[in-house]
Amino acid sequence: MTHRILITGANGFVGSALLQLLERDHGGCKVFALGHGNGQENAIDLLDRNAVERAVQEIQPTALVHLAAVAAPSDARNSPRHAWDVNVTGTMNLAESATRHAPQARFVHVSSSEAYGASFQSVRGPVTETVPLRPMTVYGATKAAADLMIGQMAHDGLRAIRFRPFNHTGPGQSDVYVVSAFARQIAEIVSGKSEPVIRVGNLEAERDFLDVRDVVRAYATAALADLDDGPEHVYNIASGQPRKIRDILDMLIARSGIDIEVRADPEKFRPNDIPSASGDASKARAELNWTPLVPFEQTIADVFGYWQRLCNAR
Repeated sequence: MTHRILITGANGFVGSALLQLLERDHGGCKVFALGHGNGQENAIDLLDRNAVERAVQEIQPTALVHLAAVAAPSDARNSPRHAWDVNVTGTMNLAESATRHAPQARFVHVSSSEAYGASFQSVRGPVTETVPLRPMTVYGATKAAADLMIGQMAHDGLRAIRFRPFNHTGPGQSDVYVVSAFARQIAEIVSGKSEPVIRVGNLEAERDFLDVRDVVRAYATAALADLDDGPEHVYNIASGQPRKIRDILDMLIARSGIDIEVRADPEKFRPNDIPSASGDASKARAELNWTPLVPFEQTIADVFGYWQRLCNAR
């Protein structure tokens, strides 16, 4: 069987990494990359039910990897109605279209660790998939709602796999996310474009970080795997090792080789910030044979190198 994989959000950070992986390691697949934005040849608006129906009907995918979302928590906070529309209604349109026009397709839904929310404060250590979804942010709430919706649809026959990835980064990520934000500022300092001062938010928070290349390996596995059907296919994608944001900043500063002053910026502190969040991915390890492979030091080096190249090219 030739796999026909439809990817939404294909021109985003994670989607681009997934496309690279499939092209490199799974060349026999046919990939249909659907992105968004004006002028995109493969653009699709997930809120346009008819357009989504036509795409699924024409492509007849064997798997759908649903990455399209309002993905930055700050964007969701600033435009909550849009976030709910895209992250929940858009997901419903795609899942319903799959049920009608490609009922045998695997539906790979990408949720978020932010769906756990307040559960991080009541559970000691890395959380498993069984802890309650108690989101505290707009983004987390939209992701939790879509996650529960896809779980319910799995009871009605949708061949769903739900992932709850923890923080991930890598070269090419937007600087609205913390590791890229640090790396960009430091690269600009090294290149002489900025004064040797970096402005930061809460450095005491601990987060479970992964390399995006490890994360998309899980998605590709799910899209290609021959798994039994059922609503129990829900997986954390995590390292299980929380890292203090301060330590990540220190690693990046060390790579710069220069002295940099660190200043707190009230604008960068997030509301509803959870002190520590990490995940237990033993279920993904047991059922999908997935485990993180890229050392975090390599991830940091690659993110910093990416921003250095970008600064030098300007």
